[in-house]
Amino acid sequence: MPKTNLRAEAAREIRAQRFDLTPEGIYLPRLGAIAGGEYFGRVNSGAWSKEGDNLIVTEGFAHMLNSTFDPGTPKAAGHYLAIFSGNTAPVPNWQAANFAAVASEIVSMTEGHTGATRPAWTPLKTNTGSIDNLTTVASLTIATAGTLNVTGAAMLTSNQRGGTTGALVSASLYAAPRVFQNGDVYELGYRVNLTS
Repeated sequence: MPKTNLRAEAAREIRAQRFDLTPEGIYLPRLGAIAGGEYFGRVNSGAWSKEGDNLIVTEGFAHMLNSTFDPGTPKAAGHYLAIFSGNTAPVPNWQAANFAAVASEIVSMTEGHTGATRPAWTPLKTNTGSIDNLTTVASLTIATAGTLNVTGAAMLTSNQRGGTTGALVSASLYAAPRVFQNGDVYELGYRVNLTS
């Protein structure tokens, strides 16, 4: 099935509530398709590495479904990426209200990154079953007196570092921590896929 038809069919299946929530994403059994995401990173303009697959949390699914299909729900003003240092794997009940605490979001500007806010996720328009920001990546300049360990990343609808409003869309605990030095530039990418 062409990806453009797959997107339309997926929308119909979701509206009809014929889907399952799985750790890999939204599974659409009648289409044999799954919607999920993955994080990518690179340091100082080096090679891209896949950081890990994400967990789209329950609040993230609700955000996507409501903002796409409910005419009364406004679209989010933006989506933003956060980094964290905790070792807890994301679970479906994580929310924006508890994300900073349970994931140990890195909010310091002296032992973290220098940006005053979470960097924006700015994807390019797509005509395929994937959308990402790998052309317009989120860039974080690391500040640390020694080294900084980053164990994962997340996407939220609020740009406030450590904020508890908006929606948590997804989160990923990396397979191995990333270790940064002062002045490193960490470029963070996120891709959402709809595949059959």
